Amino acid sequence: MLDAQNPFILQEIAHMNYLSVENIAKSYGERVLFENISFGINQGQKIGFVAKNGTGKTSLLNILSGKDTPDSGIVTFRKNLNVAFLSQEPNLKAELTVEETIFSSSTPVLKVIEAYEKALLHPEETDSYQKAFDAMDANNAWDFETTYKQILFKLKLDNLSQKVASLSGGQKKRLALANALLAQPDLLIMDEPTNHLDLEMIEWLEAFFAKESITLFMVTHDRYFLERVCNEIVELDAGNLYSYKGNYSYYLEKRDARIENFETETAKAKQLYKKELDWMRRQPKARTTKSKSRIDDFHEIKSRAHQRRNDHEVQLELNMERLGTKVVELHGISKSYDEKELFQKFTYNFLRGERIGIIGKNGTGKSTFLNILTGGLVPDSGKVVIGDTVKFGYYTQRGITIKEGQKVIDVIREFGDYIPLKKGRQISAQQLLERFLFDRKKQYDFVDKLSGGERKRLYLCTVLIQNPNFLILDEPTNDLDIVTLNVLESFLLDFPGCLLVVSHDRYFMDKIVDHLFVFRGGGVINDFPGNYTDFRAYDDSTPKEKTVAETETAPKGNWKENSNKTKLSYNEQKEFQKLERDIAKLERERSALQEKFATEGWDTEEINKQSLVLQEMITQLDEKEERWFELSAKLEG
Repeated sequence: MLDAQNPFILQEIAHMNYLSVENIAKSYGERVLFENISFGINQGQKIGFVAKNGTGKTSLLNILSGKDTPDSGIVTFRKNLNVAFLSQEPNLKAELTVEETIFSSSTPVLKVIEAYEKALLHPEETDSYQKAFDAMDANNAWDFETTYKQILFKLKLDNLSQKVASLSGGQKKRLALANALLAQPDLLIMDEPTNHLDLEMIEWLEAFFAKESITLFMVTHDRYFLERVCNEIVELDAGNLYSYKGNYSYYLEKRDARIENFETETAKAKQLYKKELDWMRRQPKARTTKSKSRIDDFHEIKSRAHQRRNDHEVQLELNMERLGTKVVELHGISKSYDEKELFQKFTYNFLRGERIGIIGKNGTGKSTFLNILTGGLVPDSGKVVIGDTVKFGYYTQRGITIKEGQKVIDVIREFGDYIPLKKGRQISAQQLLERFLFDRKKQYDFVDKLSGGERKRLYLCTVLIQNPNFLILDEPTNDLDIVTLNVLESFLLDFPGCLLVVSHDRYFMDKIVDHLFVFRGGGVINDFPGNYTDFRAYDDSTPKEKTVAETETAPKGNWKENSNKTKLSYNEQKEFQKLERDIAKLERERSALQEKFATEGWDTEEINKQSLVLQEMITQLDEKEERWFELSAKLEG
């Protein structure tokens, strides 16, 4: 527990104190989430709050936002502090339009911009227009108007007349985020701000927070976001708060050291406990003052010795059926909706053990692609051929279907009381749930009482226990806490089947996949040989055409300077992009041929023949990679 000596609760003289939390507690029935929690938030801090699902993250945020009250303790805000709160489920007025929602804010400068926007519609009313124009000058609103338009553009909220009632869940979350940013808060409190944002939006938001002086307190599972935005991590673990004054990497390093120290101290306490237990058993019934003091100490030692961390990791050798030579083949598949083309004549042959990530902006067809792959949708043209041994496991964004009165254990028992493992072993439904971080007490909770993250974890468990050998995960990291993410990553790193993942969690993607399908929009899917960080490095170095909106907001007069930044000629750019495709294709063909050496049972003559083919492929790869590096160096030079 944080005490008065902890630097996190001591107020820094250089920075103004915005918020003080003193000895707050929260329980639901017999379930204690936290008690005697104290901390402060100072001007300039960007704090990431980390805890397991179901331990009170959202409850704490609701208390800070005033949506809920603590059972005891007090929360004190600095007088006249402008606070904005972004919740997971935004409370927006359904009858308003996007524009009306933004202008309904109490932010004074937005009122000035609203009046100016209205005056623009009636330029013939010169007095009204001049008054609105002068107000823009007087309030320095021109720069803010640019920021306002940029935020709406980046968050894809360009249809200002659309009613809130007709927005998707993701659009509502983005509108709420825009509102929070435009409120110009001193303190912004956010619950999972990157959910429903695509990768481009997330990276823009990171850059926005880097240059703005907003003080932040947020819950997020996005570890790259924590790494790049936060300057402090606070962890709630087993009812205690721990503060780490650094980014996510620093937190990981210091947390590991803390846990190691905890385990060392617990081991020492166990040794001392055994010694003192022996002494207690030998003691006569009559106690001296000295022995009574030692008895009191014994009970404290006993308590320390019996502490344990509840950091189980999933270690499952599922009884997965081995994939055959034919896995899944896509032959020229295309799909459009109305006049919007999602992908056109896409061909790919999945190989055993491939680990592919899918990235792209919202609305480019990622989920549609997965539904076609698994038979939920039919392509407009082309065909999908699935091997006889393939068993899909498909984790969708819809989540688990809750049945009234169903308990956690009941969900798993629908698949059987025992789950088969390798080598004839088996595991009970209870043991399986424990490995997915549901203790025995939690297993008998009603499913509708679980937090959002706990439901996602249970759903993930139901997908994995069916022993799929081709696992498809559509945004699996949404609402999962960092502890569960580490558990899932450990499982997936050992998963021997095919893996196809859609995710905006860059940390997760870098760790799990080694190959990407990049959905560019307009019917284009790029096949990229590398993980997300590799792709960003490549994509950032490749010249791109500006969108109309970006062109309009670009500084005037810089066109000549900008045009000189491209260091590859047009033909070299085309060659560079072709090399990417050729290298990816050759790598697939090489892997397929190498696998045939182990499975085809060729005679010596055929082996020699195919060895020459393989050598030719390797030579071509070396040549193309060398040329790729030449052009890459020219780009970076």
